[in-house]
Amino acid sequence: MAVLRNLCALISRNIAHHPRPAPLKTFARTLATAKTPSSLFAPLDTFSDRHIGPDDNEVAHMLAKLGYDSMDAFVADTVPEKIRVSSAAVSNESIPALSESELAQRAKALGEANKPFKSFIGMGYHNAVVPPVVLRNVMESPAWYTPYTPYQPEIAQGRLESLVNFQTMVMSLTSMDIANASLLDEATAAAEGMVMAFTGSNGKKRTFFADNGVAPQTIAVLKTRAKGFGINLIVGDALADLSDEALCADLCGVLVQYPDVNGTVKDFSGLAETVHSTGALLVCATDLLALTMLKPPGEWGADIVLGNSARFGVPAGYGGPHAAFFACTDKLKRKMPGRLIGRSRDVEGKPAYRLALQTREQHIRREKATSNICTSQALLANMAAMYAVYHGPINLQRIAQKVHGFTQLIKNAVENYGYKAVSSQFFDTLTFNVSNVVKSAEAVHSAALAAGINLRRIDDRHVGLTLDESVGTEDIVTLINVFASAASHPPISSSDLNPAELPAIPENLRRTSKFLPHPVFNTHHSETEMLRYIYHLQSKDLGLVHAMIPLGSCTMKLNSTSSMMPLTWPEFANVHPFAPKDQVQGYEQLIKELESDLCKITGFHACSLQPNSGAAGEYAGLSVIRAYHESRGEGHRDICLIPVSAHGTNPASAVMAGLKVVPVKTHADGNLDLEDLRAKAEKHKDKLAAFMITYPSTFGVFEHGVQDACKIIHDHGGQVYLDGANLNAQIGLTNPATCGGDVCHMNLHKTFAIPHGGGGPGVGPICVAEHLAPFLPSHPIVPTGGDKGISAVAAAPYGSASILLISWAYIKMLGGAGLSEASKVALLNANYMAHRLSGHYTLRYKNGKGRVAHELLIDLAEFDKAAGLKVADFAKRLQDYGFHPPTCSWPISTCMLIEPTESETLEEIDRFCDAMIQIRKEAEDIITGKQPKDNNVLKNAPHPISVIAAEEWNRPYSRQTAAYPMPWLLERKFWPTVSRIDDGQFFDILSTVYSLTFLDQQPMATPI
Repeated sequence: MAVLRNLCALISRNIAHHPRPAPLKTFARTLATAKTPSSLFAPLDTFSDRHIGPDDNEVAHMLAKLGYDSMDAFVADTVPEKIRVSSAAVSNESIPALSESELAQRAKALGEANKPFKSFIGMGYHNAVVPPVVLRNVMESPAWYTPYTPYQPEIAQGRLESLVNFQTMVMSLTSMDIANASLLDEATAAAEGMVMAFTGSNGKKRTFFADNGVAPQTIAVLKTRAKGFGINLIVGDALADLSDEALCADLCGVLVQYPDVNGTVKDFSGLAETVHSTGALLVCATDLLALTMLKPPGEWGADIVLGNSARFGVPAGYGGPHAAFFACTDKLKRKMPGRLIGRSRDVEGKPAYRLALQTREQHIRREKATSNICTSQALLANMAAMYAVYHGPINLQRIAQKVHGFTQLIKNAVENYGYKAVSSQFFDTLTFNVSNVVKSAEAVHSAALAAGINLRRIDDRHVGLTLDESVGTEDIVTLINVFASAASHPPISSSDLNPAELPAIPENLRRTSKFLPHPVFNTHHSETEMLRYIYHLQSKDLGLVHAMIPLGSCTMKLNSTSSMMPLTWPEFANVHPFAPKDQVQGYEQLIKELESDLCKITGFHACSLQPNSGAAGEYAGLSVIRAYHESRGEGHRDICLIPVSAHGTNPASAVMAGLKVVPVKTHADGNLDLEDLRAKAEKHKDKLAAFMITYPSTFGVFEHGVQDACKIIHDHGGQVYLDGANLNAQIGLTNPATCGGDVCHMNLHKTFAIPHGGGGPGVGPICVAEHLAPFLPSHPIVPTGGDKGISAVAAAPYGSASILLISWAYIKMLGGAGLSEASKVALLNANYMAHRLSGHYTLRYKNGKGRVAHELLIDLAEFDKAAGLKVADFAKRLQDYGFHPPTCSWPISTCMLIEPTESETLEEIDRFCDAMIQIRKEAEDIITGKQPKDNNVLKNAPHPISVIAAEEWNRPYSRQTAAYPMPWLLERKFWPTVSRIDDGQFFDILSTVYSLTFLDQQPMATPI
């Protein structure tokens, strides 16, 4: 009660001190937002008015503050004239604009063009049943899909707890020591496992063996990755082919699938002993639902376990996005790729979650990294975790038993017609030899198509099928009757079904150990409790629903409801990635249109949508460049020049593509050192493969010498990779092709409004010049790419296909003119912000006209010298003002990189600037000695409600100053849920990870 009294007294004093402002400004702005329609027939729900934050009056106000009377004059001083493109390049003539209602109608038409066949194709993809409480309140909730990666843990405790649930779920089901917070998909996770095995031998052993029961899309991705690292990939029978001594002497790892792609459950315990005797690692791809019944890989000797978690409540979505899981033994934890969540404590001693270990190791190790993982699939991992929380171990096993029972039933019934299952040991997948009954497997497929279902196509003699949670009695009857029809037998009915009594799993491979004993998986099983748990977690996280997230180089713009809505429509959500082409005409048309629009925007000739993250796009683009050089007999070209200011993923991606990185200097003003570039291009001209450059630069300016830099590379035989992380500043004003690039990737989760999802999903398609188009990525199941395409870089042919809908809708609703206007306003917002902060903070870089690009870099080094204040102190204090901090200590350790995007209104931009200016005044009090250097409002930030309402207050500033430094915080205040995370405590306790369900409960395992 004392705590409550303290808080109430504080709030009442603040209300008296800060009268609530009248919302007249907001009302006036709303009236001024909508533009006058061009005619009676023009739509009123135009998207640009909703997406672009500042209205015409606000734009004019910002231009005037900067000294301009027109947007054109401002852009002329911001974007170099020699790289400008015609206004017709991206216009409503090249990309016509649709209103929000017109877009909905167009999306519905494309959805209806996808035939509603039910797929039993399997191969790692299932018809997941998404619990409605999770669908509505997580997948469709902006509170879950708009936050950024939880690098600021004090305002991300909800997501972090949910991701710990995901990690705990994976560890428990696989019986492994540690698991990460998800990877991009199963195939790329397998590739990460292969590279872990390779680096585990210090590169001395180069042979990696993949069992022929591994899914073909995984084999294709392994092939691509193996080439870059010089790994010798062999595919064969792991149980029969590892007797060769020479092979075993060079063996670094073996990959098996459990159950395999054909459904067979094999005993790999003996294989594990054999592999370990050679010093190699055993990697196992598996299925989480199957592991509720099968002996987990951790109990029979696997070193790394991975797979796709999507059958835990994530739609198929024509291939994704889906969260891969990745777990390993304790001794491998420091080499594990991706993000890892663990438990630490805040400065008050309160337990708190945070990212653990070197979760962005590519930014730390750069060209020494062996993985370029820069994102995960946080939103999908959270959905899978919520699915497990909702169902719990008992219901998960019941689901598995039903799926397995139905699979047994089908096997017995179909074999009565003369077909023969290739294995008697299976979980949910059957492969039938049909040659004794029909002349060709096509007879069975024809009967299946006539019944509105898809089976797996293998060859002329075999047919496969996979069941899942969505299968009901009528589906079983239909499936059996397909085989009956092909065999000229009469149909059956549900009354003819006879369930099997015993599982088709050998006793030695049945699970006997318990799983998911943690309270979180045994508590929230009513919808009421589940709903409250979801909302309890989301209340701890700051997202775009609360405030601007001005993260430089991250482009946290509006994720519009109108572009998100089609995502969960069954016509798009329930499509298998390997469905026949004639059944996915809606998707095909959408993909064609998106590829075309992205080519118009970038100025390039062709596009691949397969890469499922920005870093994956970098890797794909560089692999395409390597293939191009090889086609010209210049495969020896393996030098990649990269500026020292580049994203950390750039050098990591180059190494993965088999390139050697040579850094290029930058000048003190942030511009690329062209003389150093020229000298190094000349030095390496015989081996120069590529040059990677980000434009505008990571320092937040349009460099005038970008075309000169690209010409230097071309003159010395190399190709130019233009990192599209900052494409939001270019659209309609310039483009990567005009700048001189040969290939670029785009972050659809930045420029084209796919939500960041709290740390994924992302999409990183590449666009290429005409001479590189033949080398775009292929796929082993669905034809994609060029006629000389590199092998696949992702599991699904179009990567995270379902969320392509969002970027397609974004582009279609803005149209060419709206896209160009969005880039102009993004530039304007950043420059206005730079203007407002000038005089308070040092702007590190600007062009000759005093302009920045779409983001600005402020240097805080002076405050460290004067008062011992670090970048983190300013960042944590911003949390007290209700803002997510900008990008901190990157690309320069003493700086903040700020990007407001075009979606933020003048009011929100001013609110952020007011906060930064007030923090500057607080810093001045420390500099002048009014506040002590070691105990002040910045060093103690953030201030959660538990601190503000505490019985004792012995700080040299008031509670009001800590919690309500600005009057508008009384109206709208987001509270951090913990105090600053103690970095020292983190490294003491979190050199490894706890597996927890709640912070006040005991861990599943002791800390390492």
